[in-house]
Amino acid sequence: MVKNYLSEHLSFDQAQIVLESEDVGGKKSLHLNGICIQGDIRNANQRIYSSQEIGKAVKTLNEQISGGYSVLGEVDHPADLKINLDRVSHMITKMWMDGPNGYGKIKVLPTPMGQLIQTMLEAGVKLGVSSRGSGEVDSQGRVQGFEIITVDVVAQPSAPGAYPTPVYEHLMNTLGGNKAFNIAREVQGDPKAQKYIAESLMNIIKRLK
Repeated sequence: MVKNYLSEHLSFDQAQIVLESEDVGGKKSLHLNGICIQGDIRNANQRIYSSQEIGKAVKTLNEQISGGYSVLGEVDHPADLKINLDRVSHMITKMWMDGPNGYGKIKVLPTPMGQLIQTMLEAGVKLGVSSRGSGEVDSQGRVQGFEIITVDVVAQPSAPGAYPTPVYEHLMNTLGGNKAFNIAREVQGDPKAQKYIAESLMNIIKRLK
């Protein structure tokens, strides 16, 4: 069997995402906790991940994290396993098993894409998650040799099996969206400028509704 690129989308509700905010040294840190991949069921992509396969993949990823490896994730995700640093928005700090499902804790980073996610969440936008990995799929859709590369943050599906245009892409095509994104890159170290960018993005997001 051939090793395949595998991605599995879960909506905000499917992932049972819980938002947590903590203040460390005067700096607010935003975390997302929830299901990253579901086990022992046939999913929307007609694939079945056994809880044993997910458990092994979660154990391997946690060993990497414990060893000092940074598991970075992106806004939406590409059609390969490469991590694009200019699109990194968060870091997976922990994964664990609860029943047949693999759960994860995600820390939103103060990168341009991370600030985009934080702004959307604070504006009430419900975002989902999508695991990105590799494995072998047999004729019955069962996945073997599964390896989790990362978990990305994706747009919330509006209906079963139907994903809207990703909010990020919509922002980039909205008047002021691309400009705000480029400015955000240039003023990462300026709190006042970042506050202005966050307010601008919230106004843009409100106009998308």
